[in-house]
Amino acid sequence: MAELRRTIVADPAAVTEYKRILQNVLYGRPSGTRQRLAEALGNKPSFISQIANPAYSVPIPGRHLESIFEVCRFSPAERTLFLDAYHRAHPHSSAGHKRQTPWRAISIRVPDLHNAEKNQKFDDMLADVALRLARIISEDRS
Repeated sequence: MAELRRTIVADPAAVTEYKRILQNVLYGRPSGTRQRLAEALGNKPSFISQIANPAYSVPIPGRHLESIFEVCRFSPAERTLFLDAYHRAHPHSSAGHKRQTPWRAISIRVPDLHNAEKNQKFDDMLADVALRLARIISEDRS
C-alpha cells in the first residue's frame, strides 16, 4: 500500500472523477464482479472498495488498468472517459498508452444451464480463465 501513497497526483479532482466512473461501472455489473476484479488484481475486495470509492484518495495503479477494463467490461465510451480523467490526474503516467496486446475472439459451444444467472456466472468464469491464461503466457514472454 505504501507504493500507492507515493503516486504523484496532478489533479485530485480527476482522481475523484475516474473513481466515480469505475464505481458507476461496477454498480452496473453483475454481483461477483468486485470479487473477480479483486482476484484478477491479486488483492482483497477491500482494495477494490478503496480504489472505486471517490471518498478515498488512494489512486489506482496504472498497472491495474487493463485488468480493470477487461474484468469490468468497460464500454469504449466508459474507457475513454476514464482514461481522460486518469491522464489528467497522472499526466506522467504511460498507463493506457502502451501498445495493447492484440486480442482475438473465439466462439465455443457450452451447455445452456436454463438459468440466466448461472449462465452468466459460467460465461464470466470462462472469460476469467482465458484472461488468466493470457497473463501467464504474457509473463513467460517478458
